[in-house]
Amino acid sequence: MDGLLPDLEVIRKDFPILERTLADGRPLVYLDSANTSQKPQCVIDVMVDHLEHHNANVARAMHQLGAEASEAFEAGRDKVAAFIGAPSRDEVIFTKNATEALNLVANTLLWAGPRRIVEGDVVVTTEMEHHSNIVPWQMLTERTGAELRWFTFTDEGHLDLSQVDELITERTKVVTLTWVSNMLGTINPIAEIARRAHQVGALVVVDASQAAPQLAIDLAGMPEDERPDLMVFTGHKVVGPTGVGVLWGRREVLDELPPFLGGGEMIETVRMEGSTYAGIPHKFEAGTPPIVEVVGLGAAVDYLGAVGMDTIHAHEQAITRYALEGMRSVKGLRVLGPLDATQRGGAVSFEMEGLHPHDVSQVLDVRGIAVRAGHHCARPAHARFGVQSSTRMSSYLYTTPAEIDALIEALNYTRSYFKLD
Repeated sequence: MDGLLPDLEVIRKDFPILERTLADGRPLVYLDSANTSQKPQCVIDVMVDHLEHHNANVARAMHQLGAEASEAFEAGRDKVAAFIGAPSRDEVIFTKNATEALNLVANTLLWAGPRRIVEGDVVVTTEMEHHSNIVPWQMLTERTGAELRWFTFTDEGHLDLSQVDELITERTKVVTLTWVSNMLGTINPIAEIARRAHQVGALVVVDASQAAPQLAIDLAGMPEDERPDLMVFTGHKVVGPTGVGVLWGRREVLDELPPFLGGGEMIETVRMEGSTYAGIPHKFEAGTPPIVEVVGLGAAVDYLGAVGMDTIHAHEQAITRYALEGMRSVKGLRVLGPLDATQRGGAVSFEMEGLHPHDVSQVLDVRGIAVRAGHHCARPAHARFGVQSSTRMSSYLYTTPAEIDALIEALNYTRSYFKLD
């Protein structure tokens, strides 16, 4: 199959969990990578090694272990900066996940500073967002009296840009959207929307949680008017550990934003009468950071970089195309989102006529196939299609055509199990 990783079986051996067989002896077919990706042995090993041999707090201890831990932590920042093509390593901020990163941005825009959101301002998002890129902005606009507006999307799952000039106006202060939808799989036209937003002086905030695992990102190489001002993603979707997320921001923007949390490390000087704050990135990293998680994330992005993000993207498109073709053969199945694999990522949500998504996922689970069922933290997007929930399969660099075959066979079996045929 064109586009597949040529050394796919070698890649799969890097992920020990993929060797697992389940209780009834069936091999694990893991199709839930948009939820969380599996971890290669090199990530596991580097985290264990750090805990066994280099464990200490960072930027505080003057002893050898402290120096080793600090060096490993800051090396993780360098690796992440290189992975996304950040113009400067200092523009990379570590959080506990993408949700915290988005809340950091929304909350700092609530407080004092030249970017502060006030009554009469407008924040624009989209109807296809993960809840993490909806709720913080709802909270911000409710507290400030600003207005929240959003792009809708078409029946085919693409953003409806016909009202872009009505949505993004001189009153618009923030435009925030997902690069790749976690439910629809849609790849959004970030450059086009950023150009329009920057014309009116709005900040562009991009949720790259689903983009970072499968698209080559080169922020420094993007034209300035097409580049996000702030971007977030999470470690556990890029074959890294949970407990660590990334906020990247343009230096000028980060310098203007006030701190999010107060405490150790984010300060310059503390007096009882008041404090002054450190520069970026430390201004936004109060307290002990996720040290071993950052070390693991550094190993994870090194791993993806060695495979090649363009190669991973081609594999994702090939597998997704194969899955979409197979789904057409399943009676009563409707895909929610683009049907063209070149316009989407590897998350494919679908509904099966006459079946609840939870029932579908449970039958698949009995057959060793792990998918997700529910609203995928994207309830407004489901409401747009008039459905309460859906089943979602999501592939990654380790997914094989044989696993997709197993999914399609199991979906047909599910129909017969519930006597729909």
